[in-house]
Amino acid sequence: MNSAAVPTLSQPPAASSGGERREPLFTARGLTKVYPSGATEIRALDGLDLDLYRGELIVLLGASGSGKSTLLNLLGGLDTPTAGTLTYRGRDLAGADEDELTRFRRDAVGFVFQFYNLIPSLTGRENVALITEIARDPMTPEASLALMDLAHRMDHFPAQLSGGEQQRVAIARAIAKRPEVLLCDEPTGALDVKTGITVLEAVERVNLELGTLTVVITHNAVIADMADRVIHLSDGLIVSIHENKTRRPVRSLAW
Repeated sequence: MNSAAVPTLSQPPAASSGGERREPLFTARGLTKVYPSGATEIRALDGLDLDLYRGELIVLLGASGSGKSTLLNLLGGLDTPTAGTLTYRGRDLAGADEDELTRFRRDAVGFVFQFYNLIPSLTGRENVALITEIARDPMTPEASLALMDLAHRMDHFPAQLSGGEQQRVAIARAIAKRPEVLLCDEPTGALDVKTGITVLEAVERVNLELGTLTVVITHNAVIADMADRVIHLSDGLIVSIHENKTRRPVRSLAW
């Protein structure tokens, strides 16, 4: 990568030259991730080109091993590419050091995983407060939990909450810092269909009300219709990108 051509995370991106052209939040070109595996190597991503925009809801589809989680980890600054370029608002993520990536994750990205990762000894409110205490311009824990329809459950401990409620606390924790990017890795994978619908509605609400770029990994093709764009990966490659002219509400999908 030519580091002189792309600002680092500590530098502001160049000002726009004007006009209405929509600028992507993320730009990936030739994005490649290779993992060593004994005497061979695994190409988890094999030269992806992709732009992602503010306010989009993106669904990543593909079989296990297709590269979905690897792509999410690179977008979230949890890992760095082997080759290619990846920028966020024009700032270099591929060449960023760990301090820069830590600031990026802290300030710009919220993560939601299949398992909730709540601290059992803390209430829902206290779990969310762990994030609000270190964020630059957070919501209150009460506001983020209310957005998840959990105002009446915020002082309960995780063991007193259902699986869907625990996942919504995890989403409230992820969005409390007002991230520009929300990355969800199989957020309904551990839930039954009815509970999963409730969680996806929460994700949908965050995307619509906060304008957050939201990327959701799933194996469930039914979810695709809730997205603005559906990106299908296979063997580390993008095999198709489908744009939905009209997003369908989660409740209207053919479960």
